[in-house]
Amino acid sequence: MDAIRVLVAGICGRMGKLVAEAVRSTPDTLLVGGVDPAGAGADLGETTGGRRSGMMIDGELGPALARTLPNAMVDFTAPAVVMGNLRTALAQRVACVVGTTGLSQPDLDEIAALCEQHDTAALVAPNFSVGAVLMMRFAAEAAARFEYAQVLEMHHPGKKDAPSGTAMLTARRIAEAKGEAMRLPQPEHVSLPGVMGGELSGIGVHAMRMEGFVADQRVVFGGPGETLTIEHRSIGRDCFVPGVLLALRKVVAQRGLVVGLENLL
Repeated sequence: MDAIRVLVAGICGRMGKLVAEAVRSTPDTLLVGGVDPAGAGADLGETTGGRRSGMMIDGELGPALARTLPNAMVDFTAPAVVMGNLRTALAQRVACVVGTTGLSQPDLDEIAALCEQHDTAALVAPNFSVGAVLMMRFAAEAAARFEYAQVLEMHHPGKKDAPSGTAMLTARRIAEAKGEAMRLPQPEHVSLPGVMGGELSGIGVHAMRMEGFVADQRVVFGGPGETLTIEHRSIGRDCFVPGVLLALRKVVAQRGLVVGLENLL
């Protein structure tokens, strides 16, 4: 079986470099190109921690796709550009693995329509860590047993969206499993605006940004006389790599939109 030809969009970012290195060192995947305006013209191998490769990083996706002919694109870019990248790649029947968060439901609906129109596939996963996927699954299982739920996510200062895609997906999974709104008490007096955080279907959602975190999340359920805490900690970004590689192997044989890595496990 031929190796999967992979192009990485956002290759100069922290996750982009990590994914590129993993793709390059994995026998059944082949790194054929990278796109990032911040590194356009630089040697792809040297930029991603390897030897000089002779391949240059592209500044625009369209020409890169035409030149490198990938089977799949991995996108770790930014909310402002990810939809443009997906429209371009899916139109050329390049399967997409998307780690960029901040996508709305209308965005997901458009991606699903593009996959159908061009007979290809996309996986959108707010988190590629197997532990984080299990955290969400356990939270959904606990939802029916409790009346109160809060989600707290903690990320590094460079995180570009808030709350994280993982926090939003966790809250949605809890709401779906519960089937009705959780109870979210509102104090009679709030002296600091925003102190209660956001809310989705009665579930409190909070975001924290500071040095010291990679990507952590805590889900707290409350009931009479007890609380249940489900917590996941990302100690390093390498925890996301096995999930990305799994997604690449699966998505090239799929059709349509898949949301959440758990659907491929």
